[in-house]
Amino acid sequence: MSKAGHWFHPVEPSSDASVRLFMLPHAGSGAVIYRDWESLLPADIAPQAVTLPGRHNRRYEESYEDWDPLLEALYDAVLDDLDDRPFAFFGHCLGAQLAFRLTIKMEQEGGPKPIMIGMSGWSPEGFFQPTEEQSRMPDAEMVEWIKKLGSFPAEVYDNPQMLALVVPALRADLRVAAQYVDDGAKVECPLASYGGRSDPLQEHPDAMSHWAERTPGYLGHNEYAGGHFYIDSHAQAVTSHFAHRLQRLVAAGR
Repeated sequence: MSKAGHWFHPVEPSSDASVRLFMLPHAGSGAVIYRDWESLLPADIAPQAVTLPGRHNRRYEESYEDWDPLLEALYDAVLDDLDDRPFAFFGHCLGAQLAFRLTIKMEQEGGPKPIMIGMSGWSPEGFFQPTEEQSRMPDAEMVEWIKKLGSFPAEVYDNPQMLALVVPALRADLRVAAQYVDDGAKVECPLASYGGRSDPLQEHPDAMSHWAERTPGYLGHNEYAGGHFYIDSHAQAVTSHFAHRLQRLVAAGR
């Protein structure tokens, strides 16, 4: 099982829930972006948010900067934490990338696999992908870039100590995301997608429609007012939609 201060928060999932939900955050962040979800989700869903090494309570650990080792480590961490209950993944941005590839890997391995996944703020086609060079932009340029995205609370940008924690983790995650290669892979489980109507990282207006081609059980796309971090102000709507569909799958015995 996971240890306190390691991959998952809360460390132990609720024993009263019938299904578990692993939530993966965007680049540079950790479990904190899902801080409200535990109170928003129904009691029969046990949420656990992921924090990667190099940030928050794991800030003294070395960040992963390569895709394959990070995916392998995350795969091992989830497998070690599972019990006999069904589980699902939800990911935003880099978290969606990781949740998607983690699902593919689990399905290929033939062991435990999620019964549903939620993809937010990213699609394998039509979305911005950072480059290795962008991950190495000067600090001032990096800060201006994340300001435009609105990816962190305003007080972070004026606090040198907080920036010193955020920027290195973001750089590492951008290097990971730069290595992502879309091979047209599909998942077997049902998939729902979510996005912001004015997301600056969505380069093509039909980007999210490509999810329909990536699963035989596409549950549709929900779009909300806002940019890349629409999820902050629409957490209630997103959790309600996702939970309803997840509960239906559990009830159907998937």
